Amino acid sequence: MDVLYWSLIIMAFVVAFAGLIYPIIPGVLFLLIGYILYGVFFSFEPLNWLFWTIQILFVILLFGADYVTNLIGVKKFGGSKAGVWGSTIGLLAGPFVIPVLGIIIGPFIGAILGEWLVKRTSFTQAVKVGVGSVIGFISSVITKGLIQAVMLVYFFWVI
Repeated sequence: MDVLYWSLIIMAFVVAFAGLIYPIIPGVLFLLIGYILYGVFFSFEPLNWLFWTIQILFVILLFGADYVTNLIGVKKFGGSKAGVWGSTIGLLAGPFVIPVLGIIIGPFIGAILGEWLVKRTSFTQAVKVGVGSVIGFISSVITKGLIQAVMLVYFFWVI
């Protein structure tokens, strides 16, 4: 039975990391589901208040990192709120419109459209902002991946 339990826990963790590439998947939620499954199947004893406090702080850090890296990527290339919103919408819609490549193309096109149509910037500047949004997204994936890895290392260290 332990193999089945660990399979479910590991699947939750794998889905959490898939959420880095497909932002529509709430990755951090699946990390927490994996922890809860461990508690239900084995024991909540090692998952004390300190464990949950540290994990919640990491969750807050994850959300902050996601927002800040995207914002820096767009702003550094001269983007506005319209570019940030366009990038975010493109990030969510892209993978559904263009499977696989949509995760990169979506934020790029979204930022361009946001800047060009809403902010009325030049097309050249809008493309620069689109590049910034892609750099921001890639930075976000790397940062969130590292934070999630630390969360898992801490989980396995505690148990």
